Amino acid sequence: MIVWSRVELRLHTMMHADEFEDTVDFALGLVPEPFQQALGEVAVLIEDNAPPSMGRLYGLYQGVPRTHPESRGFGQLPPRITIYRRPLERDFPDRQRLIGQICVTVLHELGHHLGMNEQQLRDLGYG
Repeated sequence: MIVWSRVELRLHTMMHADEFEDTVDFALGLVPEPFQQALGEVAVLIEDNAPPSMGRLYGLYQGVPRTHPESRGFGQLPPRITIYRRPLERDFPDRQRLIGQICVTVLHELGHHLGMNEQQLRDLGYG
């Protein structure tokens, strides 16, 4: 019964999609100035979950990093960061912690756009 109560409580604390989008917009405004220009180069999308084949993710960068402009091809989609709503809401039910994690997730994915690998991002505290 206690486990059920915790699950029920978490379901009630999930944000409405519009509220989550507003929270992401707020978090994007907190991205430090040196990264705002790079953020302007990518589309930021929100989806509920990553495709099942990708596992459980908070975010995903898709595109050609700035460091490899020669890899850009005609007709290629612009670079994008996808934020996955459900895992973030489940792991960070407190709004302030959620905002913080969204910032970290965006900076992590933006780091990939800037050509950083996972180890470099972990070293910077965005892993």
